[in-house]
Amino acid sequence: MGEIQTLLEGHLFIFVAAVVVIGLIVGSFLNVVIYRLPIMMEADWRRQCRELLASDTAHQANGTAEEEPFTLARPGSRCPHCGHAISALENIPLISWLLQGGKCRHCRGPISVRYPIVEALGGLLAGIVAWKLGFGSMAAAGILLTWALIALTFIDFDHQLLPDDITLPFLWIGILLSHFGWGFTDLGSSVIGAVAGYMTLWTIYQLFKFATGKEGMGYGDFKLLAMLGAWFGWQILPIVILLSSVVGAIVGIFLVLLRQHGRDIPISFGPYLAAAGWIAMLWGDELTKAYLGSVS
Repeated sequence: MGEIQTLLEGHLFIFVAAVVVIGLIVGSFLNVVIYRLPIMMEADWRRQCRELLASDTAHQANGTAEEEPFTLARPGSRCPHCGHAISALENIPLISWLLQGGKCRHCRGPISVRYPIVEALGGLLAGIVAWKLGFGSMAAAGILLTWALIALTFIDFDHQLLPDDITLPFLWIGILLSHFGWGFTDLGSSVIGAVAGYMTLWTIYQLFKFATGKEGMGYGDFKLLAMLGAWFGWQILPIVILLSSVVGAIVGIFLVLLRQHGRDIPISFGPYLAAAGWIAMLWGDELTKAYLGSVS
């Protein structure tokens, strides 16, 4: 084990290559999380509503027993068209999709290009983090956060939802990493960053609601910015908010002009926060210095 650590620590190319391969594999799992976690959450909400309303006790007792377990691990992956169980050889990241021409081997139904894109992002973005931060605990933390942000981005795109099952655990992980000196900031900045991140967007939300009577964003956005504040400290929040707002505004205007998005349809803000947080993790200091230099 020590020899492997020495090899990875002394050879950046090998370290990055290993991270990319692992990232491709994790990207395959992220596809499962992106698809299944919202369904699991909805099923749990329905169960809680049934229990709260107690509208049909007999149905609850019988239905719960008959329901097939649906978790991140069960049932196994299947073709959405024919139900064909996907084997290990058919689930090799990127390679299987390319060799099968983006189609199910059994029924030849199309397999969404989303799957290899997420797998590629899992490997590519993790590799960039490894290259930028080098071997060590900070890189390991950054790679873990990168995978979480990928999952949050695609779930928010699909459902306009940022699951607490991801944001809250990672908020606490960020604080713990700061406490033990394994993260990107000190403990005090981490705690203040979590509070300031949440309260900043909460305040904007309340002011916007007071002025317009509409809800400008969801509570998941507050928690995501709090999570980023916990990881990187309160100092990084201005650049994250600025980056996410600019990119979100540009993309939103572009979609409206192309008539791909109605003016009255809300646009998910989480993906832009996630992208801004990831960029700030790697180039936050450089961007802050460049911004301060431009206004001084």
